[in-house]
Amino acid sequence: MNQELDFMFVKFARVWVPDAEEVWKSAELTKNYNNGDSSLQLMLEDGTNIEHKLDPKTKNLPHLRNPDILVGENDLTALSYLHEPAVLHNLKVRFIDSKLIYTYCGIVLVAINPYESLPIYGSDIINAYSGQNMGDMDPHIFAVAEEAYKQMARDERNQSIIVSGESGAGKTVSAKYAMRYFATVSGSASETNVEEKVLASNPIMEAIGNAKTTRNDNSSRFGKYIEIGFDKRYRIIGANMRTYLLEKSRVVFQADEERNYHIFYQLCASAHLPELKALKLSSADDFLFTKQGRNPVIDGVDDAKELSNTRNAFTLLGINESYQMGLFQVLAAILHLGNVEVKDRDSDSSVIPPSNQHLMAFCDLVGVTYQDMSHWLCHKKLKTATETYIKTIPRLQATNARDALAKHIYAKLFNWIVEHVNKSLHATQKQHSFIGVLDIYGFETFEINSFEQFCINYANEKLQQQFNMHVFKLEQEEYMREQIPWTLIDFYDNQPCINLIESKMGILDLLDEECKMPKGSDDSWAQKLYNTHLKTCSLFEKPRMSNKAFIIQHFADKVEYQCDGFLAKNKDTVNEEQINVLKASKKFDLLIELFQGEEKATSPSGAVPGGRTRLSIKPEKTRAAHSSKEHKKTVGCQFRNSLQLLMETLNATTPHYVRCIKPNDLKFPFTFDPKRAVQQLRACGVLETIRISAAGFPSRWTYQEFFSRYRVLMKQKDVLADRKMTCRNVLEKLVEDQDKYQFGKTKIFFRAGQVAYLEKLRADKLRVACIRIQKTIRCWLARKKYLRKKNAAITLQRFTRGYQARCLAKFMRRTQAATTIQKFQRMYMERKRYRQKQAAALAMQTILRAYMARQKYRRLLREHKALLIQKHVRGWLARQWYKRSLHAIVYLQCCTRRMGARRQLKKLKIEARSVEHFKKLNIGMENKIMQLQRKIDEQNKDSRVVSERLNSLESSHAVESERMRTELTRLRGAEEEAKNNANRVNTLLEELERLKKELHTTQKEKKTIEDWAQKYRDEMEKMVAELKEQNGLLKNEKNDLNRMLKEQSQQLTEKMTRALAEETQQLESDLNEERSRYQNLLTEHLRLEEKYDDLKEEITLSVNVPKPGHRRTDSTHSSNESECTYNSEFAESEESSRATEDVTRGMDTSLTLKLQKRVTELEQEKQSLRNELENKEDQFQRARARDDVEHKKARGAELEYESLKRQELESENKKLKHNLAEMRQSLLGNAGAGTGAPGSPAYKVLLDQLNSSCEELDVRKEEVLILRSQLVSQKEAMQHKDEKETMTDPVHHVEDVSKLKDSGEIKQAYIGLKDTNRSPRFLRMPLEANELLSKLRSPTPDFHRLNEDGELWLVYEGLKETNRLLESQLQSQRRSYDNEVEVLRGELQSVKEENNRQQQLLAQNLQLPPEARIEASLQHEITRLTNENLDVLKTDDPTEYREARVIILRRMVDLMEQLEKQDKTIRKLKKQLKVFSKKIGEMGAGQIEGQVSPGQMVDEPIHPVNIPRREKDFQGMLEYKKEDELKLVKNLILELKPRGVAVNLIPGLPAYILFMCLRHADYVNDDQKVRTLLTSTINSIKKILKKRGDDFETVSFWLSNTCRFLHCLKQYSGDDSFMKHNSPKQNEHCLSNFDLAEYRQVLSDLAIQIYQQLIKCMENILQPMIVSGMLEHETIQGVSGVKPTGLRKRTSSIADEGTYTLDSILRQLSAFHSIMCQHGTDPELIKQVVKQQFYIIGAVTLNNLLLRKDMCSWSKGMQIRYNVSQLEEWLRDKSLMVCGAKETLEPLIQAAQLLQVKKKTDEDAEAICSMCLALSTAQIVKVLNLYTPVNEFEERVSVTFIRTIQTRLRDRCETPQLLMDTKMIYPVTFPFNPSSLALETIQIPSSLNLSFLTRV
Repeated sequence: MNQELDFMFVKFARVWVPDAEEVWKSAELTKNYNNGDSSLQLMLEDGTNIEHKLDPKTKNLPHLRNPDILVGENDLTALSYLHEPAVLHNLKVRFIDSKLIYTYCGIVLVAINPYESLPIYGSDIINAYSGQNMGDMDPHIFAVAEEAYKQMARDERNQSIIVSGESGAGKTVSAKYAMRYFATVSGSASETNVEEKVLASNPIMEAIGNAKTTRNDNSSRFGKYIEIGFDKRYRIIGANMRTYLLEKSRVVFQADEERNYHIFYQLCASAHLPELKALKLSSADDFLFTKQGRNPVIDGVDDAKELSNTRNAFTLLGINESYQMGLFQVLAAILHLGNVEVKDRDSDSSVIPPSNQHLMAFCDLVGVTYQDMSHWLCHKKLKTATETYIKTIPRLQATNARDALAKHIYAKLFNWIVEHVNKSLHATQKQHSFIGVLDIYGFETFEINSFEQFCINYANEKLQQQFNMHVFKLEQEEYMREQIPWTLIDFYDNQPCINLIESKMGILDLLDEECKMPKGSDDSWAQKLYNTHLKTCSLFEKPRMSNKAFIIQHFADKVEYQCDGFLAKNKDTVNEEQINVLKASKKFDLLIELFQGEEKATSPSGAVPGGRTRLSIKPEKTRAAHSSKEHKKTVGCQFRNSLQLLMETLNATTPHYVRCIKPNDLKFPFTFDPKRAVQQLRACGVLETIRISAAGFPSRWTYQEFFSRYRVLMKQKDVLADRKMTCRNVLEKLVEDQDKYQFGKTKIFFRAGQVAYLEKLRADKLRVACIRIQKTIRCWLARKKYLRKKNAAITLQRFTRGYQARCLAKFMRRTQAATTIQKFQRMYMERKRYRQKQAAALAMQTILRAYMARQKYRRLLREHKALLIQKHVRGWLARQWYKRSLHAIVYLQCCTRRMGARRQLKKLKIEARSVEHFKKLNIGMENKIMQLQRKIDEQNKDSRVVSERLNSLESSHAVESERMRTELTRLRGAEEEAKNNANRVNTLLEELERLKKELHTTQKEKKTIEDWAQKYRDEMEKMVAELKEQNGLLKNEKNDLNRMLKEQSQQLTEKMTRALAEETQQLESDLNEERSRYQNLLTEHLRLEEKYDDLKEEITLSVNVPKPGHRRTDSTHSSNESECTYNSEFAESEESSRATEDVTRGMDTSLTLKLQKRVTELEQEKQSLRNELENKEDQFQRARARDDVEHKKARGAELEYESLKRQELESENKKLKHNLAEMRQSLLGNAGAGTGAPGSPAYKVLLDQLNSSCEELDVRKEEVLILRSQLVSQKEAMQHKDEKETMTDPVHHVEDVSKLKDSGEIKQAYIGLKDTNRSPRFLRMPLEANELLSKLRSPTPDFHRLNEDGELWLVYEGLKETNRLLESQLQSQRRSYDNEVEVLRGELQSVKEENNRQQQLLAQNLQLPPEARIEASLQHEITRLTNENLDVLKTDDPTEYREARVIILRRMVDLMEQLEKQDKTIRKLKKQLKVFSKKIGEMGAGQIEGQVSPGQMVDEPIHPVNIPRREKDFQGMLEYKKEDELKLVKNLILELKPRGVAVNLIPGLPAYILFMCLRHADYVNDDQKVRTLLTSTINSIKKILKKRGDDFETVSFWLSNTCRFLHCLKQYSGDDSFMKHNSPKQNEHCLSNFDLAEYRQVLSDLAIQIYQQLIKCMENILQPMIVSGMLEHETIQGVSGVKPTGLRKRTSSIADEGTYTLDSILRQLSAFHSIMCQHGTDPELIKQVVKQQFYIIGAVTLNNLLLRKDMCSWSKGMQIRYNVSQLEEWLRDKSLMVCGAKETLEPLIQAAQLLQVKKKTDEDAEAICSMCLALSTAQIVKVLNLYTPVNEFEERVSVTFIRTIQTRLRDRCETPQLLMDTKMIYPVTFPFNPSSLALETIQIPSSLNLSFLTRV
């Protein structure tokens, strides 16, 4: 103990301390504990420091906490420290963190109710647990059921599963799942589906025995024991149910928030059903027995739907509808009885008012009289020895009597249902064994405990005693088996408590005695209990404050029972007269049947609280023998007897325990209340199991496991060859106290805490090793880091110094440069400042002098003008009168002359424009117009030629029409003659009548075929409609894409336009600024020139330079053009100024010199500004040109798209026309040969193509017309837009003008149009032709100047419209001609077809025998009737006529084809009958062997075909006699050993031999021989596979040979698709007489069956290897350590003898592969087999990983990835990497990666979600929940992280299935694999014993 204290209770050790709220809290020691200390210094998990006082008497230390790696174990006994806090914490961690509801506790399965539906009960989970050992999988109710089922079959001993727990813990659900498991894995031994009936009993028993309580929505208010019977093959044959202690009081009373039994609410919810109207039910709130709980509805439960399920279960169990309605009547009667109101008459009597509605309904339902029932409800009969009295009873007693009757009726009904359920489940054959499932109430304690709780706790005492004895027995057997010393373990024995209850003078005995007393009461009984047991039994106590209660110390807790009601409930009395009234019912047989047991007293079940039914149906005599005695038994006595019988049954079986725990009282999902859990753990015996285990040696290890786990604690010298001796030596060194362990035969047994001690030593050793490794690695890393830093520092210094030197040099250069720049800058600034001052002074002087000169000049000018004004005024006054007269005369003359001149000018303008002027100005345009005119003339000439051709065609058409009419007349005559000839067929009608009966027999088959054909046609039409719909959708999508493209193009154009406008606006603003500066300078220049002009008046008058920028231009010119004329205008003004300067040189020399100097300076400045302006304009022009090009490209792309679309439509239109013409020619060409007759396949195909082509053509025409109209409208809109806009945007006409490629044409057109459009006011001369040509040849010609009014565009558009008009007229004429020709050709074709058909029918009728004539005449009649129908369908509309004709022709073709099929079938049967008759005649009384197989020959000729033999020799055939066929099959198939054939002979030899025999049968044209050979071969292969189907070699051999035989049938079938790889010799060996296509299908089906059998055989071989080799075996030794396990030992992961390893799997896979290769299996088929193998390996491995918590660790993930890499390496070695096998392992690979990746942060969660794409969300969450650290260095996955993963994967669309389907088989294909082996070279070895075969 000192050693344990020294090592365990030290600083940082973790312990458990008691807590009032959480029961136990975890704390950590902050100080070492020394022996003798009175307290411990602890720190809680929240950081609070506390002092834990030790008990001064016991000095008991707190419980130590287990290491983290042991927390969350599957088995509680695997914990090193076994105590209450460890158990509670382990359950909480598994339940809350891992969402695991099942945990083993030794032999007990602890099940915690999750209050939530979990996907862990599906059929895939059942299949996963089936056949597994109990410890090999995670805890589950299915594991317990499998263990019970396996022990029953292995030990041949009956089993029991005891499910216990308090209400709401999930007992019923657990029992239900256990029964479902048995029903699934065992099946039934008969065809009655007993397992379905067993499961169907659950909804019935839940409806009548379950109710809602405050603790559970579906609480079982009775106990039941179901025995499921099995036969010798362990299949379910029946079942039997016993019930215990039904809670009858619930029928008449329910507490708040509780309900009555479900069946009552189901009936009320379904009261609206017609069949339930007679029950007179309504809402549950209207009845007293269903409304007392005030909560009639359960959330999420539909009572009406539940009633439907209950009724279906009744029907399945054989309770018919009439009995069901009878049951519902009784239940409704109970509800009505509860509403019967009893009123007081006086203090001692009561009365029921007359005509009580509910009592009347009760009487009507049960068939009794109202008076009798109302009387005996208020009266009772008293019997004495001599007399009988009828006494009234008060209202309270009457109400109690009413309630007692209701309870009694319900109890009888419950027993009746149980009895009939047992009858339905009764086994029809002898029962070999059974498994019992006990669903019984757990220990109960409430505030008020009565008789029911007493019985329940009494039953639990008995069960606990049996449980303790069983656990003690198992422990003792384990110790004895391991041969270790046995020491008596002290455990709690509850026999004294049981004796207190059931012994003589016990509680029950005293209760029965008190019930027999005349005046017995609850008080007197309580006094007897006190007097008898209070002083003699320590387990019996009396409450201090009560004299009507008693306390019993049960094994779980003390319980106080109230004595009130004990006697009444124990007596369970009911008014006998009321029962007699019910028995007297005449019209309700079910009620009488219910109370038959009153007289016979079948069993203790007559009293419901202790009621039960017997195991099997006993004879009536047996029950009658004990009726009088058992009828007097009390409820307590009956319950004690039934409990004793139950215990005897359980003791005779092997028990399995399931303890259900209720985690909280609020029914919250996955919420754990420690207080409630501890109470139930104490009550259910789990802690007692732990205590018994802890008292001995709870931890048990095998020697190999101990060595593997604690190898790190051993030195090399300690390791011996003998593992047992090694472990012994090590333990003696590690643990000094030898009482702490014992060495067994195969295991080492440890006391509690020793494993934790060893784990601490192991962890310390590993920690020291880790520190040493870390020290070395950190040293290496630090040195490496130091060297790296040193090198980096030296490098940094080198580069830094170089950088500093470069910076210094750079600084010096910059300093020198800055000095130089400053010098020149200062010089420039000073010079500029001087020049500014000089310019300012000169400007001031000039302005001042000019101002003074102007003032003087104006003064002189005013004086001179005043004199002139006086002179002129005086002269004006003299001439005024004369001027007025003269002005009037001149005005009249001017008006007259002006009017004449205007008229003459108008004529001249018209004449100039029309002829002369245009001739002068448009010389180039005349040439162009002449060329266009020549083109028009040529087109007119072509048009005339076409017209002439049309006229000639019309004339030839008229001639052809006339000839056709004559031909039609002649053909009609021939038709009349044919009709006359057809009349001769009437003589054959008598023979037709004789054949009608035979035809009638075939009409039914014909009708069947017609129905099938109609169905097939409907399906095809539906498929065509779907395809058309899809085509329409695609077209709509295409249109949408086109629209989107257009919109995008439009958006791009708008975007470019906006960008262009913005940039243009910016450039224009810049240009305006430059323009304003230029104009300011120009104004100053003009001012100086004005001064000069004032001095020289004459020159000023002669020189009048207009202001540039204000010259008027034509409206068609743009502002840009005006701006471009600035330079020329300035040049002109400059020249004029220089000229005037020469003239006035001598006037004012000084002023002139000054002006010249100023003009020179201004010209220089003007020139600089002009250059700058030109640069700006060039930039603007380039930007404008670039934008224009981009705009042109965008618009060109749009036009190009429309043009391409138009071209595509036109090309498709031409293609359709071409196809139409070809079809018409084909129809015309085949008309003469008669192949195009209606009904022929060619005619049908061509007609369909014609119709589809016409429809497509119409559609394309409409699209072309729409597209053209859109293009024309767009061009018109563009043209209209161009006419409105100015010529500032040249883009619209660039394309059209650029078509004028000739430079001469461009020059002439430009000059003419320019002169025409320009106003005479233009002063500037036109550009020269050379300049124009150079501009046109420039990269960006200015086309807007060439086509200012768009006349070239108009001319070009006019020519195009003319061409279009001519083309459209030509096309319309061609279409009309084609239509007329088509109509005439169609009529001519129909006439020719009719004539040919008549001639052919006539010729055939004359040549055919009588039978064939009748058939031909029948077909002729059908054709004639069809033609008459077609005549009726003639309409004026040719389209409707053609459609109707096509429909009828199609129908006729279908009918003819079906008739042909029927005829062929009849001919086949007749031919076979003739062959059989012939053989019967030859063989006499012999029997004909073989029957017609599914592979019957098809397409047999109508008449017997005489096939001549070929003259050349036949090779590659084997001949055999008919009687040798059985010998051939026997030697080649049945008795052939695959191993010898595969090794010594060529692959597929049996297939080649069989095919060579088949070839000979085909050669001799013996169809019987072919059929029998193929049938015998197929049957023999099936027979050998059935016999040896578990032998992989045999199955593989015949799979290979079957595929080879199938390939031979294809290769030599004569089909071109299979003969591509044949040699010429092989083509000669093709079958010549028979088509074996149907037999190929049969063989293909056989090959599929063999493949599936091969997969199953392979799966059976691999299945035992997969889990052991892929998961359990440590391929990399030492990576994963073995964790401590509990009582449920799993398979050891150490490779012992007989354990499968990964090498075993690889060897087996190699064996499979080599066998298939030896057998010559097709490579593609081998790939499919390997893919299926790897899928099975991956699926089984992943499923076991998901169900085994101990396998979900980091080290196991590494092991799995290594194993997968070995499998991939095997694939590479076999060259099978491309077969898809690796992809099937992807879920397993991702699961292994999930085990290894980091699982902490959100980034980790994102990585996991993106990595695990092949895993479902449920699988990912399951792996994370199961992840378990093996070593202390690993960490668990937090709940928050798992919730993050669930949130991220919430949007995934996937199936919720957890496990992979291991039974899934990929579909197999058999690709054609021809053989290069020549048949003639095959030699038959003598070892096959086929000497009777002869080579041909």
